[in-house]
Order: sequence, then C-alpha cells, then structure tokens
Amino acid sequence: MESGRDPLPPWDQVLARWIARPLGRTRVTPNQVTALSLLLALVAATLMASGRAAWLDLGAGLFVLARFLDHVDGELARLRRTSSPFGYYFDYVAGGLSYAAFYFGTGLGLVDGWLGPWAVALGTAGAISALACLGLNLGIDRALGNHTTGDPVGYPSAARLELEDGFYLVAPLTWAGLLDYFFAAAPLGAAVYGLWTLGRFLACNARRGSDEVPGHDAPNRTADAERRHGDRRAA
Repeated sequence: MESGRDPLPPWDQVLARWIARPLGRTRVTPNQVTALSLLLALVAATLMASGRAAWLDLGAGLFVLARFLDHVDGELARLRRTSSPFGYYFDYVAGGLSYAAFYFGTGLGLVDGWLGPWAVALGTAGAISALACLGLNLGIDRALGNHTTGDPVGYPSAARLELEDGFYLVAPLTWAGLLDYFFAAAPLGAAVYGLWTLGRFLACNARRGSDEVPGHDAPNRTADAERRHGDRRAA
C-alpha cells in the first residue's frame, strides 16, 4: 500500500516499479499479484505458528516477500492503467489480513519462549489492531475522497522509508534468533499506530462534517472537488 504524499517514492516502491515493468509484458494481473501476496502471508503465518526454528526462518522470509509484493501489485496497476474499485479494496483487505495473520501466528509460535503467554496476548492485540486499522484507513480514504481515485492514505514516512518498512527486519532478525525481541515491541507499535490512525480518522470525519455545512468553506470544497475530478481523469 503506497503513499503519494512525498515528492520521492519510498525505496521499496522504486524497486517494485522496476520489477513491475517486465511483468507488464505478461498476462499477470495486479489482482493475481495481490492474491499471491495474501497466500504467501497466510502460509508464512502458519509456518510461524509451528514454533519450530526452521519453519520460523522460512515463514519470516515468506512474510517479507509477501509484504514486498504488496507494492508490486499497485505499480503493475499503475503501469497498465487498470486500477479498479475491486483491486483497491482487495489490496486493503489483503494487507490487513496479512498483518493480522502474522501477528497471531507468530504469537502462537513464540508461546514456549521467554515471552510465554504474553506472546499470544501480544499477537492477538497486534491482529486486532491490524484489522481495526484496515477499517479506519478505509474510512479516512472515504473522508478524503481517496476511494474515488484509488490512492490509499498510506503510512507515516520519512527519508523515503515508510512505517511498515520495519517489517523487512522480520527475516534477518528471525534468522539471527532475535524474533522474540522484535515481537515484544511490534504489537505495541501496532497499537500506537492504531491510536494515531483513530485520531486521524476522527479528525478527517470532523473536517468532512464541517465541510458539509451549507456555505461553510465553499471555495475549499470547490477546489477539492476540482482536484478529485482531475485525479479521476488522470486515473
């Protein structure tokens, strides 16, 4: 799920764009890439839930690959100019389910480690946060009009890195035997991000409500409508 807020795209989006170019000459569709991403994430979560070292290592690698493919589908859709409402919602749902499955599966897999039962509690909290953020981000997109352009709200970013890019560390940290430490912090970070998303959701809807008052901020409403209309033509 990409964000168009920064003048320069995130580094993984640049790589995804490079990979999407040869895919554009095949019959592979963006929705097929999204489906593959979700399938890999669910397989990864199942492997992580086993708790076995070898399966944890493999699952971590598959999950990182799955999350990277989440950028490839969007770039492929832009390349072919084949964005669709179904693809927009499918990408959102696939991302939310992928993170929820990862949190819950990893929590089950780490229950015998030093985290003990807390691993399941943290995993459950992370999964709930991921699903809640799925709904909240859809609400933010609707409040901003992004659902009509297919441009999702994206994640907080800096230096061409997005918040979700931290999950690329899952694989190397797992292979180094440090997954427990990463997992002890990740669900808490997800909860903080969930609260931040909730705040933004409430702010966007409050602003949307004030804009719907007759005569309130009419020039801004007109400019926003023209911008969104232009975005739809460009899409």
